[in-house]
Amino acid sequence: MIRYTLKCDNDHSFESWFQSAEAFEKLKAAGMVACSICGSDKVEKAVMAPRLRTGRDAARAAAGKARQGPLSAPASAAEQALRELRAKIEANSENVGSDFAREARAIHEGDAPERSIYGEARADEARKLVEDGIPVAPLPWQNRRGN
Repeated sequence: MIRYTLKCDNDHSFESWFQSAEAFEKLKAAGMVACSICGSDKVEKAVMAPRLRTGRDAARAAAGKARQGPLSAPASAAEQALRELRAKIEANSENVGSDFAREARAIHEGDAPERSIYGEARADEARKLVEDGIPVAPLPWQNRRGN
C-alpha cells in the first residue's frame, strides 16, 4: 500500500491510499480518483516528503492506528461538513441507485409515494428532469463504489 498526498484543480489537498503506483495511475485514468472535498476528478499527486520509520516506530504507529480506527480525521472544516451532510442525507433518504431519474419523475407526477431520495443519473437524464421542472440537485460526492 502507498499513501499519496493529492491536490485537485481547485487547490484542495487530501490524502488517499492505493495498492501501488500503477493502481493509482490506472484508477486516475479511469476517472475513479476524485477530490474528497469538491468531487473534481482533475487530481494530481502533490509534492510530498518520504516517510521513513524504524521497526520500533512502525510498531508504535500500528498500535496507535488500531486505537484510532481505520479512517483519518477530516482534513478541513469543509471536509467535516461534507461528511456530516452525507451522513444526514444517507440516514434520512432512500438510495434508489441508477433508478433515480425514473423514481424522481414518478414522485413528481404522483405515481410513487413522496419521499426524499438520492441516487445516480446520467447528465442527460438530470438535465431533462430540470427542464421538466422536477427539483433535483447534484450531490458534492461520488457514490462509494467510485471512491
